[in-house]
Amino acid sequence: MMHSIVNTEQAEAWNGYEGNHWADHQDRYDAVNSEFNDHLLTAAAIGERDRVLDIGCGNGQVTRLAARRARLGHAAGIDLSAPMLQRARATAADEGITNVTFAQGDAQIHPFPAAGLDVAVSRFGVMFFADPVAAFANIGKALRPGGRLAFLSLRAMSSNDLGAVFAAMAEHLPQDSLWPDPGGSAPSGPESLADPDRIHEVLTGAGYEKVTSVPVDAPQVWGRDAVDAAEFLHAWGPVRHMLGQVDQAAASRARDALTAAMRPYEEPDAVRLRGAAWLVTATRP
Repeated sequence: MMHSIVNTEQAEAWNGYEGNHWADHQDRYDAVNSEFNDHLLTAAAIGERDRVLDIGCGNGQVTRLAARRARLGHAAGIDLSAPMLQRARATAADEGITNVTFAQGDAQIHPFPAAGLDVAVSRFGVMFFADPVAAFANIGKALRPGGRLAFLSLRAMSSNDLGAVFAAMAEHLPQDSLWPDPGGSAPSGPESLADPDRIHEVLTGAGYEKVTSVPVDAPQVWGRDAVDAAEFLHAWGPVRHMLGQVDQAAASRARDALTAAMRPYEEPDAVRLRGAAWLVTATRP
């Protein structure tokens, strides 16, 4: 059962097409993001007895990795998406990981046990809160005094190779459809925590201290070759939405431009784009 939610727009997306696509392509999305895992988990410094929360856990790869590190403790994942949580539970069972649980809920208002956690982590799952200060404050209440927060958020799209790929599609699409919140000024969106000053403002406003933001890069595997990578990206929610804003001819041109933009990133075994993120850490007083 999911408790009440306030982030209704995201809940609708992640329980619809977007969530199903991520659940159906678990391995491919993990290939996009998994090279960031070591950065995140090293910063989180999870101990063997720690109680860990994975925020926006999705298909649960980070939750499972955290559970393995907290082998005498416990890892819990929370997400809005029922399809992804179903996938997360099944994968954990297949891997024989027993010290892990998953809950459907909105981390902004979810009734976490007070001071019941040692560390909270997130791999790109914290940029979409309707009210980020309220969300991080709620998570902070769940951390014990001295508890740790570590998460990854996207740097500006212009710092990511994916930004150049999107730019190649630009002339075929309406300007306002290219990427939500291109300036990173809205409270929720892919680039909402792309500015370290904004990150500091949000986290200190939510009651954290010792806030740090360190830039990290990692290769992201999008497919076997340019055609395969472009086909996968065509079906990714944001790109699918973009292509739906134009007529069939313009969408076809945009798809061709996307495929061509992937070619410079082809390697013998895969298409790899450089991803750019902030690795953020903070402490509950």
